[in-house]
Amino acid sequence: MTNRLFLNDCGIVSPLGRGKQATAQALAAGRRDGLIPRDDLLADRPVHVGAVTGVLPAPPRALADLDCRNNRLMLVALTEIAGSVEVAAERYGRHRVAVVLGTSTSGIAEGEAALRQIRATGAWPDEYHYRQQETGSLAEFAARALGLTGPAYTVATACSSSAKVFASARRLIRAGFADAAVVGGADTLCRMTLNGFGALQALSRSLCNPFSVNRDGITIGEGAAAFLLSAQAGPVQFLGIGETSDAHHPTAPDPEGGGALLAMRQALGDAGLAAADIDYINLHGTATPLNDAMESKAIAGIFDPGTPCSSTKGMTGHMLGGTGGCEAAFLWLTLNQATTSGLLPPHIWDGQPDPALPPLNLIGPGTRLPDRERLAMLSNSFGFGGSNVAMILGRGWA
Repeated sequence: MTNRLFLNDCGIVSPLGRGKQATAQALAAGRRDGLIPRDDLLADRPVHVGAVTGVLPAPPRALADLDCRNNRLMLVALTEIAGSVEVAAERYGRHRVAVVLGTSTSGIAEGEAALRQIRATGAWPDEYHYRQQETGSLAEFAARALGLTGPAYTVATACSSSAKVFASARRLIRAGFADAAVVGGADTLCRMTLNGFGALQALSRSLCNPFSVNRDGITIGEGAAAFLLSAQAGPVQFLGIGETSDAHHPTAPDPEGGGALLAMRQALGDAGLAAADIDYINLHGTATPLNDAMESKAIAGIFDPGTPCSSTKGMTGHMLGGTGGCEAAFLWLTLNQATTSGLLPPHIWDGQPDPALPPLNLIGPGTRLPDRERLAMLSNSFGFGGSNVAMILGRGWA
């Protein structure tokens, strides 16, 4: 059994930017210029979203059958780690590198465009194929793009999807099915998702405002992240993970945060750490009244009130099935001494706490990492149906 695994490399694209360096700079600065208004997603009003702007690279012709925006986002992240993946493939064999990725939207945007065309003209677009929007296409696309032949599958558990992949990939490695894995996830803006959250009355009327007394809902975003996970020593350690299921309600979390609290306790136990060992918490922090209330209760049930916390969704929006992977990338960038600015991700909001919630140490721009080699950080991801994941990354642990 492999006792300690590492995240050897990271690729990231999000509303904060493309690539490790650009993302690290924008993250530390607390930028939110990737949150923009769009008037083409909801039928009744404009809405702010976290968008990846600019042209995305087209995949090679051999992957044209799986071409969609979701897979193009993933291709940007994969390109950044392709060299490290190739080293692993040469070391272990291409059949010994798994691919486990998470998504919830897949290529639905392409399906929406195709449906509009057939209604208008009676003919499907020449370039459309249903496989573009199949949930499982993300992992197949990545495996083919990287030339990997090991186990490859997609996890779809709503907003915890690309956090759960870390646990799934670790099980494959520990069970002897693989020696390394490409993990992460992607999700893409589309009308179905925006209108679904609109029907739930869960969308913010402006920009999301996590943990504020004035919070009124989610800002939806898009992004992709990819990592190489292996037992080879790397810049960031994968220390522990916890998974629970509330089964409380199809969309609403357990108001007392019991499942979230248990996931964090499991992650600490898995890592062999105490709550006091955690130097920073990346909150799920969606800015809905129910999520922030339950998460603050869960955090207060375990951690000291002075533990630095922030929700990065104030800068990116909620990237849904891609959010766990992207927020793990934010921890990776903060921990990695080759890319870090020494600053923790800030909490961007209106600065007005909700007196009904247990107080959290929501840090502002300029908050620095502790000046020591050994660090540990926790990231929460909570999905519909009560799918909860807490993950701990770190550096300097034996």
